[in-house]
Amino acid sequence: MSRAFVVRETGGPDKMQLEEREVGAPGPGQIRVRNKAIGVNFVDVYQRDGHYKVDLPFVPGNEGAGEVVAAGEGVTEFKPGDRVGYTGPVGAYADERLLPAGRAFSLPEGIDFETAAAVMLKGGTAHYLLFETHAVKPAETILVHAAAGGVGSILAQWATALGVRVIGTAGSDEKVALARASGCDPAINYRTTDWVKAAREATGGRGVDVVYDGVGKATWDGSLDCLRPRGLMVSYGSASGYVTVPNLTVLATKGSLYVTRPTTGSYHASTAELRASMTATFEALLSGKFRVAINQRFPLAEAPEAHRALEARQTTGSSLLIP
Repeated sequence: MSRAFVVRETGGPDKMQLEEREVGAPGPGQIRVRNKAIGVNFVDVYQRDGHYKVDLPFVPGNEGAGEVVAAGEGVTEFKPGDRVGYTGPVGAYADERLLPAGRAFSLPEGIDFETAAAVMLKGGTAHYLLFETHAVKPAETILVHAAAGGVGSILAQWATALGVRVIGTAGSDEKVALARASGCDPAINYRTTDWVKAAREATGGRGVDVVYDGVGKATWDGSLDCLRPRGLMVSYGSASGYVTVPNLTVLATKGSLYVTRPTTGSYHASTAELRASMTATFEALLSGKFRVAINQRFPLAEAPEAHRALEARQTTGSSLLIP
């Protein structure tokens, strides 16, 4: 038997119920994985509360790392005992799970289970944001919101390592210090400072080339005001609420701006895309371009508490569930 959280109706964290279940043998093209560490991400919240549609009932969780227990028919690249990480489909909040072998990848030497679970989705997101959504250049200046958070801190560090200037925002003095340590210059407390004015001043009035915004509704308007003419707004999350754009002419009046809403599902749709991104992410981590901070660990049974902390924006860096 394996423990797993099950969502039978969408809503708050209390809608995740811990249950015992039989996992079963892997089918063709599947592997069975015993989780050692499970990543907690905002996408898990969006799926649990119903903003991202997932067929009910479902086991939440989109990434984990552990050992292969068994491999199904046709799987030749993994065998029992192999160390793997995986992202998607949902089902990670469990002691053991089945998943398509194509969503898994071997963990390189030097990457332990906890590090893998803390970095795969967040680091993979940072990878496509910096290299594919917009290929950043050393002469550019970017603004990263929630720069002390899981994705934001990796974005800031990795971009800095690439020679990009990073302006960061965060919601407390403690988080500002973390953002500054990740390379943000300046790092701005958006609760106590006019961050739009500060970002404009930091660029001599020109505005930034790209805004990376995982906050959403609370920062949307200000983010547009931070951009240079023909700058790019990358809205990749909605931690403060969901953005609606009723009138596209606002993009014209603010300088012929561009807007995109990228998702991991689009950028990591194929096995080849996923594994290429993970290879680049692990290589960057191992070469010191960024570090990952695991600042919260919860027992698997406390997954609802992990969600409450995440939604209250009480976390920094990465959060893990430990079976």
